[in-house]
Amino acid sequence: MADGKRSLYTKEENRTWILKGMRDGLPIGMGYFAVAFALGIAARKAGMSAMQAGIMSITMLASAGQYGAITVIAGGGGYLQMAVTTLIVNLRYLLMSCALSQKVDPDLSLGHRFLLSYPITDEIFGIAMTVPGRLNPFYNYGAAMVAAPGWTMGAFLGAAVGAVLPRRVENALSVALYGMFLAIIIPAARKNRIVAGIVAVSMLCSFLFTKIPLLKDISSGMQIILLTVLIAGGAAVLFPVKEEAEGGDGDAS
Repeated sequence: MADGKRSLYTKEENRTWILKGMRDGLPIGMGYFAVAFALGIAARKAGMSAMQAGIMSITMLASAGQYGAITVIAGGGGYLQMAVTTLIVNLRYLLMSCALSQKVDPDLSLGHRFLLSYPITDEIFGIAMTVPGRLNPFYNYGAAMVAAPGWTMGAFLGAAVGAVLPRRVENALSVALYGMFLAIIIPAARKNRIVAGIVAVSMLCSFLFTKIPLLKDISSGMQIILLTVLIAGGAAVLFPVKEEAEGGDGDAS
C-alpha cells in the first residue's frame, strides 16, 4: 500500500496484520451482535424500521450514542436535539482518536487516518492500544471487517424480529457488552500492576460519579470525558511510559 512517496508497510506485513485484526476482532463482533440485537429492539419500540436501525448502526458504531439518539426519537425530539445528544455522548472518541494518532507512524497518509477514524470503538481502540510498537492500520481494518458487520446485523435483526423475544432474553443480551470490556482490561491488568490500579481507580470514580450530587446529573458522555482526562492525565504524570525502541512495527506475533 503506497503511502505518499514511499511504502510504510509491505504487502506481506499488511496481510499479516489484517488477519491478526480479524482474529482479535472476531469475539468483539460476536459480542457486538448480541448487544446490537438488544439495541435493535429499542429502535423498533421507538418506531424505527429494521432498515433504519441497520443504517444507523453501520454509520455510527457507538452503543451509547445510538441509544441516546433512539431515546430522543422515542421522546419525539427534533433533529437538533438528537444531533447534540449524540455529539455529547460520543465526545470520548475524540480523546481516543488523539491517543491513537500517537500510536501510528507519523508519516501515515491522511487517507489512512480517515479510515482509522471510522472503527474507533471502545473495544477496537482497546485492542489497538495493546499492540506493541507502532500500529499498522491494517490491524484495525481487519478488526473492523468482522466487528462492524456483527454490530450492523445485530441491530437490523433486533429491529426485525426482536420484538417477539421475552424480556429476560432481551436483558440477558444487553449484558454482553460488559463481558467484552472485562475481556479487554483483565489481561492487561494481570500483566501490569499500574494498569490494574488505574482500572480499579477508574471503576471507583465512575461509581462515585453516579452517587455524588451534581456529578450524577452530568451526562454519561461528559462523565466519561472528565474521568478519562483526569485519570489518564494523572496516570501519565505519575507513571510516565518511557519511549523505547519502536522497531518491530511489523511484528504481528
